[in-house]
Amino acid sequence: MNADQLTPFWSMWVAVITLGVIFGCLALLLAIRKSEPHKEETDADTGHEFDGIRELDNPLPQWWYYKFLILTAFGLLYLALYPGLGSYQGLLGWSQEGQWQAEMDKAEQEFAPVFAALAQGSADELAQDPEAMKVGGRLFRNNCAICHGQNAKGAYGFPNLTDSDWLYGGKTENIVATLNGGRAGMMPSFAHLGDETIEQLSHYVVSLSGRAHDINQAALGQPVFQQNCAACHGGDGSGNQMLGAPNLMDNIWLYKHPNLTVRDSIKLTLQNGRQGQMPAFDRLGQDKVKLLSAYVYSLSQ
Repeated sequence: MNADQLTPFWSMWVAVITLGVIFGCLALLLAIRKSEPHKEETDADTGHEFDGIRELDNPLPQWWYYKFLILTAFGLLYLALYPGLGSYQGLLGWSQEGQWQAEMDKAEQEFAPVFAALAQGSADELAQDPEAMKVGGRLFRNNCAICHGQNAKGAYGFPNLTDSDWLYGGKTENIVATLNGGRAGMMPSFAHLGDETIEQLSHYVVSLSGRAHDINQAALGQPVFQQNCAACHGGDGSGNQMLGAPNLMDNIWLYKHPNLTVRDSIKLTLQNGRQGQMPAFDRLGQDKVKLLSAYVYSLSQ
């Protein structure tokens, strides 16, 4: 939670505790200083002795005392200038988000001409440019690898970008559209059909890609598929890239669970549905989007 999201109560609570600790330590320091019986170094002891070592009754060293005072003053000055007291933003108006944005803006201004120069031409042409692909690779590793992997081969629920299977189309214009707008894939749950029907439907779905299946169960599942699935995946199961509906005939499975068979993974999908979400990257700017789309396109060529 950011400081500006604190309610007035919690903001006041944080401020009171913070200032209370500072002034409490200051009061303790002054009280100890005032109660010291000796103001200068002395040979008088406290009466404590251990292993031949006497504990002298000397006051707190001056430099140490003044150091505490200076640190207290510094702390109060810092809290006046910077955030630290609840939702109070400080006299300088500094924030970590603001500093990050200022650094990003500076970098953008400095490197924008470089990206603009590299992004000349179409994305298809850039895919053949080694220098542009080096930059595109860095953009990919910084923005996409966390989901699709450093090698772009994807993972459970994240598409492999190095093959020829594309949910929304693999042309550069399709990839640019995906990067600019993001994607929100959605498949509803069919749990209401019942376990027996889902069993039949799963056999029919795996039969579309030529995998081993029960012929009788698949025959019972075919009309269920036509009634519930064909509108998105097509009557033959070849998919629909306009909707992002996968091709069920190519034996490539986005949600193949590592601990389950393909058919059991399909049953899990039918039972629970799927909610896929890819964020938009238009914040990168069109030059970077073009370089990144060219790099992604090049991975499958």
